[in-house]
Amino acid sequence: MNDDTVPVDDRGLNYGDGLFETIRVQSGEMPLLSRHLSRLEAGCRRIGLAWPGRDELGAQLSTAVAGMTRGVVKLVLTRGSGGRGYAPPAVAAVRKIISCHALPDYPPENYTLGIRVRMCGTRLGDSPDTAGLKHLGRLEQVLASMEPDEGAAEGLMQDAADRIVEGIRSNLFLVRDGGLVTPDLTRGGVAGVMRAEVLDIAARAGIPVRVTDISLSELRSAREAILTSSIFGIWPVREIARVCEFESPGPMGRRLMAEISRLGVRDWAP
Repeated sequence: MNDDTVPVDDRGLNYGDGLFETIRVQSGEMPLLSRHLSRLEAGCRRIGLAWPGRDELGAQLSTAVAGMTRGVVKLVLTRGSGGRGYAPPAVAAVRKIISCHALPDYPPENYTLGIRVRMCGTRLGDSPDTAGLKHLGRLEQVLASMEPDEGAAEGLMQDAADRIVEGIRSNLFLVRDGGLVTPDLTRGGVAGVMRAEVLDIAARAGIPVRVTDISLSELRSAREAILTSSIFGIWPVREIARVCEFESPGPMGRRLMAEISRLGVRDWAP
């Protein structure tokens, strides 16, 4: 959209009926754009949303970020306008909303020393039909963000069965026995694009990866922990409040941070 208004009957506004991507910008470029568009396209297929096309979206995003030194561009796709009621209209016109934002001012110590993390009280619900999608229904993350931060830079969210699923705005990796462990996201959570990048780095480097349920006991037995995001890159975790501490940054964290720095985002290479 070229203005700052959304119709009151927009289905994204009324029902969270849509998807979004938040994309890091560096020197007018979007290093992970291809991954973002691939996830968005797959998400459109899963929820039956008409796909505008990679070329069209890529061109519109490139125009939006032209001249931006560093920042974030957000792309929202909704199912467009519709009347009252959950059932969408037989023919829905997808609405695209693109907005540009300043980059959050992250302390350099988040990368060089690691961050403190808290356990969130808000729980994630299981939803296999929407698991992995970055859909517009983010109320659980909103509530978790409203909890006291306890001096933590991020929070970890569990499901009702006490499984650790993800951070409020990030994905989790643990380091155990020389390999990586990351939560299974088939019941819920967002499959982040930086998570996908780290998984590909591990595959190329022959680093073992285990995708599984993660409990607090598994968290306590890990040597290192890192959080990943397409906006901040990789943050090593030095402490989870009242749970455990880690080597920070550890050898695996430093290795992965060096690998993603090759994408050209200088903030990811402290």
